[in-house]
Amino acid sequence: MEQWHKTGCVLCAQNCGLEILVKDGRMTKVRPDKDNPRSKGYACRKGLNVIFHQYPKDRVTQPLKRIGDRFEPVSWDQAVGEIAAKIKNLVGTHGPRSIAYMGASAQGGHFEAAFGLTLLRALGSQNFYSSAGQEFSGSWWVLGRMLGKQYNVAVPDEHHAEMLVGWGWNGMESHQMPRAPIVLREFSKDENRLLVVIDPRKSETAAIADIHLPVRPGADALLLKAMIAIILDEGWEKKEYLSRFVDGFEKIKSWFEGFDARAAIAFCQLDYDQVYDLCRLMTTRRWCMHPDLGIYMGWRSTLSCYLMNILGAVCGIFGVRGGNIIPGMVMPMGFHADERDPNVWRTVATHMPPAAAGSFPPAVMPEEILTDHPERLRAVYVSACNPLRAYPDTTAYEKAFSKLDLLVVNEIVMSETARLAHYVLPCRTYYECWDGTFFPWTYPEVFFQMRRPIVKPPGQCLEAAQIFTLIADKLGIIPQFPEELKNAAAGDRMTFGAKLMEWGMAAPDALPKMPFVLAQTLGKAWDSANLAALWGMMMTAPKAFRKNAARAGFATGMDQGDRIFQAILDNPQGLWVGQADENNPMDGIKTPSGKIEVYIPEMEQEAKTIDAATEAKALNLPDGFPLILNAGRHTKYNANTLMRNPDWNKGKRACTVAMNPDDARSFKLTDGQPVRVTTAAGSRVGELEVSDQIRKGTVLIPHGFGLIYGDETYGINVNYLTKNSHRDPLGTPIHRFIPCRVEAA
Repeated sequence: MEQWHKTGCVLCAQNCGLEILVKDGRMTKVRPDKDNPRSKGYACRKGLNVIFHQYPKDRVTQPLKRIGDRFEPVSWDQAVGEIAAKIKNLVGTHGPRSIAYMGASAQGGHFEAAFGLTLLRALGSQNFYSSAGQEFSGSWWVLGRMLGKQYNVAVPDEHHAEMLVGWGWNGMESHQMPRAPIVLREFSKDENRLLVVIDPRKSETAAIADIHLPVRPGADALLLKAMIAIILDEGWEKKEYLSRFVDGFEKIKSWFEGFDARAAIAFCQLDYDQVYDLCRLMTTRRWCMHPDLGIYMGWRSTLSCYLMNILGAVCGIFGVRGGNIIPGMVMPMGFHADERDPNVWRTVATHMPPAAAGSFPPAVMPEEILTDHPERLRAVYVSACNPLRAYPDTTAYEKAFSKLDLLVVNEIVMSETARLAHYVLPCRTYYECWDGTFFPWTYPEVFFQMRRPIVKPPGQCLEAAQIFTLIADKLGIIPQFPEELKNAAAGDRMTFGAKLMEWGMAAPDALPKMPFVLAQTLGKAWDSANLAALWGMMMTAPKAFRKNAARAGFATGMDQGDRIFQAILDNPQGLWVGQADENNPMDGIKTPSGKIEVYIPEMEQEAKTIDAATEAKALNLPDGFPLILNAGRHTKYNANTLMRNPDWNKGKRACTVAMNPDDARSFKLTDGQPVRVTTAAGSRVGELEVSDQIRKGTVLIPHGFGLIYGDETYGINVNYLTKNSHRDPLGTPIHRFIPCRVEAA
């Protein structure tokens, strides 16, 4: 028996629609889903190879406990009981700061985050680490100050833009936007629109751009300051926009007065006239910007993000059609955590704030474990991520994790992190359970797709949410509820909702633990804590989402949430569940003034003092390291650590050390030979790829490799070459500027 199922890709944040053929209970073929309203029949080679993700070697199908240097299978009761007892003892002895949850980082499923965070908070801890802190600490902290909430990611409204500016972004390879290659080619071919790329190298996106500024590696912040200075010096700033929608501009204006933009641009190794002309275009065209890891993980990343947003404000692009707009959201990507609030924790050893929408940066976790501080991290619960390959300084992580009193890992395979755990708990894959994501990539429409199980899980695998619920229950965190509530879960949803509301009003202390209550009632009836959480989310959605849903055709009323939930079930291809108010695109700004607040006092000194002279000293490479490593090249052949079977890239040069031909000749190296790359963190050997796509003086290595598959390790784990201490002041690793050397191996 065979059947095609509508679902979605789980390998990147675009979650393109897929149709998967299931034959005799096994996924066998994949094709793009033309009915998906967001991806519209587009899917890249990663999604079309997702079967390799679904069926890896080393699948974990039962709970495992470390006994010495090996793992032994144990029952769920034993695993959950022992984990709960250890957590209770550690928190009771050392306090809630001793435990951390590292998760909410998956590209395919976000529902485990609700349960992981609920468990963490119930234990009294705020130690939440995620990939958002890995990439966006500086960016989201700036957004929190300027737009009011750290999760207020102002997405590009590219379909209404006359010009798209990609800064440090290679969308032809990495996407980061729905149907990115199609959109970028449309810009490139349209004589009435412009594609601009600012990137040190001539990437695949830069190759089709109308304008390419090959900025010197590490000089992005300096270039941004120069561009703002040019615009203000020429009087091109959007004065009416600044007056109506921006607060604090007069406080920062002097930072750019008298700035030597010519010297700065010369240091950036760019042509002044070309930069000047682009500044004019930015003040006469309707444009949007799309930054990516070249900015987020580059030198002075927080300052670059700040100056980029000031540039956007000066040009009047925020909250404007064709510019960058805060989209409607089903659920925000995290929560606002302003470190100026005394109730918001900082890390104890590194004093780092949770700048990425409530998430601490993973770069500091090793120090938080290895410190001798009495409130150091002693227990870490890892779910939906693989820090031993995804986060900086694998050596530091290996040392730190070996010192933990408790490491628990929810996983589908024996990943590199799972191999260090005390307990490994078997998860269902995203094609064996209900799950979805909340990436807000569209405006004004609000998209959502809840992927349904299309194949059965093997062995004793559970949703991560179900696992968290078992542990919470054993810890005594879940409040007692009447048996009639559990019985009602098998019947009409609205009747159940009425009984739940009645009970909840009488037991207000239960509200913070509601995901677990739903998991033990509806979740038991449906065999999905995730699906139960979705229903609860729709029924208690905030007013902003309800208004957006009404504009999308879901009339208001007591049952609006249930009707949206049913529509999600009825549309496995995904659907538009909301429509933002196009008449009020500034509505998402939540600052105290109600305006874009451009003055951030903590950034003043750095923004004022940066110039060509300061950067000449700062970017001077140390002796013995004449090249700059870009750790984490985006290609069609990497997908974080989600594709473990190397056969999906059979015949491809998937993981190489890429170098410019001039550098290869200078170091007497040839294409295809093994070379050793050395940084302050360590050294690794890989195959050299000589390419004129690579800027002279730089070296590129992709992320997501060095995976142990069967008895072999495939490719280079680039994080053996990164230091967790080589980071921005807010914790983002500076992966785009790592001094290195390359020599024959």
